[in-house]
Amino acid sequence: MSDSVDLRSTHHDVSAEMRDTMLRDPDFLELRRSKDRISLVLTLVTMASFYGFIYLLGWQQDWLAQSFSGSINRGIPLGIGVIVLSWILTGVYVRWANSKYDALVERVKAKMTINEPVANEPEA
Repeated sequence: MSDSVDLRSTHHDVSAEMRDTMLRDPDFLELRRSKDRISLVLTLVTMASFYGFIYLLGWQQDWLAQSFSGSINRGIPLGIGVIVLSWILTGVYVRWANSKYDALVERVKAKMTINEPVANEPEA
C-alpha cells in the first residue's frame, strides 16, 4: 500500500499551476484593474456625497435651514439628492457589470476550464 499515489497532492499541484496561470493572465489582470477602478471611483463619490451631507448637517445648520422654495429648506432636496445619487451609482455599477465585467469573467473562466476552447483563441 505504500506504493499508492496520493491524488490529493497531484490535484493540489494542478490547482496551484492553474492559479498561477490565471493570476498572470492578461484578461484576469484587466478584470482586476477595471473592477478596482470602478469600485474606487464609485466608493469615493458615494462617501463624498454621504459625508458631505453629514458635514452640512453637523456644521452648516443655518445654511441648510434657509428656505429653498416656500416652506422647503435646502436640507430636504439635498438629502433626497444623496439618496437618488446612490440609486444612480448603483445603476452605473450594474450597467458596467452587465456590459463589461461579466464578459471578462466568462472569458477568464473559459480559459481555466479544461478541454473547452476559448472563444477568441484559435483551436489547436
